[in-house]
Parts: sequence; C-alpha cells; structure tokens
Amino acid sequence: MLKAVISAREQLAVLDTACRLIPNPHIITSTIPLREAQASTEIENIVTTNDELFRAAWDVDLDPSPATKEALRYREALHTGVTHLAERPVSVKTAELVGGILLGRTALIRSTPGTYIGDPVAQTRVYTPPEGQRVIENHLSAWEKFIYSDHELDPLVLMALTHYQFEAIHPFHDGNGRTGRILNVLLLIQEGLLELPVLYLSGFIVANKTEYYRLLRKVTEHGAWEEWLLFMLRGVEQAARSAIRLINSLRELQESTVAEIRALGNIQPAAEVSELLLVNPYVRIQDVIDAELAKRQTASGWLASLVAAGILQELKIGRQKIFINTRALSILTST
Repeated sequence: MLKAVISAREQLAVLDTACRLIPNPHIITSTIPLREAQASTEIENIVTTNDELFRAAWDVDLDPSPATKEALRYREALHTGVTHLAERPVSVKTAELVGGILLGRTALIRSTPGTYIGDPVAQTRVYTPPEGQRVIENHLSAWEKFIYSDHELDPLVLMALTHYQFEAIHPFHDGNGRTGRILNVLLLIQEGLLELPVLYLSGFIVANKTEYYRLLRKVTEHGAWEEWLLFMLRGVEQAARSAIRLINSLRELQESTVAEIRALGNIQPAAEVSELLLVNPYVRIQDVIDAELAKRQTASGWLASLVAAGILQELKIGRQKIFINTRALSILTST
C-alpha cells in the first residue's frame, strides 16, 4: 500500500510541475476537464464523443445531443466545485451543489424506498443502499466528519475510502457516481496534491469499468478494502501519467506553433496567438478581438494566413467563419 501511495504521489508531483510549465494554465483548464466529463458520463452509459463535446463546448454544434449536454453540465459542476473550495471545504453542501448542477435541478436526498443498484429489467439487485431521508442524512454527516477526523491517512487513501463511502450511501435519486468522481478531484485539490482540475481519473475507470464495480461490491460484501484502495491508487498514478503526456504534447505543439507563426512574418504577437489557438481550438475572428490582440481586419488577415500555412482549417457555418486548430484537437480528443 505504501509503495502504491508513493508511486501515485510521485506522478501527481510530476503532473503539478507539467501544469506549472504551461505559460497559460487556461490552456489545460478549458480543455482537459472536457475529457473527464466525457469519460465520467460514459461510465453511467451516457455516451458522447470527445469530438461532439468539444464542438458543443465552443458553440460549433448548436444542437448537441442530450448526452453531450449532460457531459457539459459535468464540466460546469467540476469548475463550480473548484471555485466553491475557496468558500467552503469539501462537504455535504459541496456534494449537493455539484449534484444539483449535474441534474439541472436541486439534488434532493432520497426519501422514497425502493432504490437499488442492479438490473431493473430482470429485477436483480446487486446492492441496496440505505433508505430513509433521516438515515441517509446521518450517513452523510458521518461521511463529512470522517474526512476531517484525526485519521492520519494519506489524502490519496482518504479519497479512495470516502469515494466508496459516498457511492455506498448513494444519497441522491440520480447523479451519485458523477458527483462522487468530482468530489475525488476536489478533495485532492483541497489536500494540496493537485493545483488544477486536470486529473483524468474517469478515463481509467472507463477502461476498467467492470473491475471498478466488482471491487466496490467486494468491499460491501467482504470488506476487501486493500484491493479497492490499490485499484484506486493505480488509477491515480495512471491518470496522472496520461495527463502528463497530454500536457507535454500540448506544450510541444504550442512551442512549434509559435515558431511557425513567427516564420510567417506578419503576425507579431506569435506567443499570444499560439496560446489563443490552444485555449480556443475553435477560434473566431471575435476571439482575437476579445483577446485584444488585433482589430477585426487585422485579425481576419491573420487567421487567413494561418489557414494558408496549414496551421488552421476554416469551417463555414452559415455566415460565420470558424478556424479549427486540428492538431490541438487531435491531441485533446485522442483516447
């Protein structure tokens, strides 16, 4: 267990360093959480693609699918949760806030009986969570108190333990899994192991979905905590490695794009334009103007030059022109 904790912490430290080397952190905070959103909703069999999600996030697809809208709410809930940490530590209130954004309505504690996890068609029950609003509220209170008790646990072990506990309580009518996975990231940020919400842990869970649910059930039925904890620690380590590779690829792309823009000779703020193309992989003339980099005519000329140089691709939607950073999207949407 100690070896697994050390390995996971090492990779989180490398990830934190990689984030610091990005000149503009918004490059990753505006994009990587979308990957987490896509994966976390897929775990709940709400399936969209990274490409669909990115197109909807930047208003290229003005009529996204219901699954894509659900994933966008996940990103909103994640960012709101991070902002909320400045006002209140991770708590039951945080869970209710996050769950409410995910559902698009107030996240109410379950008060009616009959909830179970299993196959509703075959009516087979794998797990029956606690019932009764008062009972569930008491469990949530104990969950919150445990986080801040004198347990002397490493934050990564604490995250894995409290994730199981939250999923076992299953406090809401819907959205419990997604809420719990957002709480994982928030807890690691709160405990100082992450600076930015860029840990793509749901990607690991998607790839190991059967094992994830098997081990949750094994804790419930057999108290198999060690196997569960090792699984989650391995997930953090692998997710951190994945995020590091992605961030390094984005940084390399940014550096090469700066060099290409400078070589064109007609775009002076090369570094700033390169950053904009990563923050907004679907960029518009207005984005250049809003960034206070150029007036409309100059911005239009710059983007046309970038298309001619093969750095961007142009897409027309009605009367609007959108310029696509296909190389950045290739990195961001790859599995």
